[in-house]
Amino acid sequence: MSNRKRRLHHILILLRRVNSFLLLGLCIFFAVMAVLALRSNNQNMVKLRSAVFEADKNNKDIEQSLKNLREYVYDHMNTNLASGANAVKPPIQLKYTFDRLNAANAAAYQAQTKQVLDDAEATCVAQYPGSVFSQPRSECAKAYGAAHPVTQKSIQDDLYKFDFLSPAWSPDQAGWSILAAGFFFMLFVVRVLSSWVIKRELESNS
Repeated sequence: MSNRKRRLHHILILLRRVNSFLLLGLCIFFAVMAVLALRSNNQNMVKLRSAVFEADKNNKDIEQSLKNLREYVYDHMNTNLASGANAVKPPIQLKYTFDRLNAANAAAYQAQTKQVLDDAEATCVAQYPGSVFSQPRSECAKAYGAAHPVTQKSIQDDLYKFDFLSPAWSPDQAGWSILAAGFFFMLFVVRVLSSWVIKRELESNS
């Protein structure tokens, strides 16, 4: 037996000591662990997202709820906030907060407008007492209104819409399980292919 053939035979013996079924079993085990961990990541994201919607609806601590969701999504795989072609984009929209701010903004505008009208009436009545429909008083009111304009502020809805992107890989249970599954799968492939190649080589030289 040649030295090369002897070395190949020795390598084949060493490879046979590595149980290919064990490698495949470990690969499957960690793959299942990865699937379960990814599912858990998504479920936790859904809970945190629901907490944001609940805080928005009830006018609770929205900032803290958003912070919890943002940090979790950034640190874990499979936590995308929206999926599917018909999903709402951006996925986080603080509708109730935006509506409350719009309502408060409209109420403030109406209050300011009423205040200007009341001030104009009081000022012009003092300057031009007499008939309500007098021309001087009417012109006085118009001039007062022009000198004290009231504008309604515009609220940008983009400030109340959010989307956080999850990483392609994260150093959590899901991420490490995926790496472990890939590692043992590669070992399994190398074990099987190496044994097959060496056997072919030995058979061809026999």
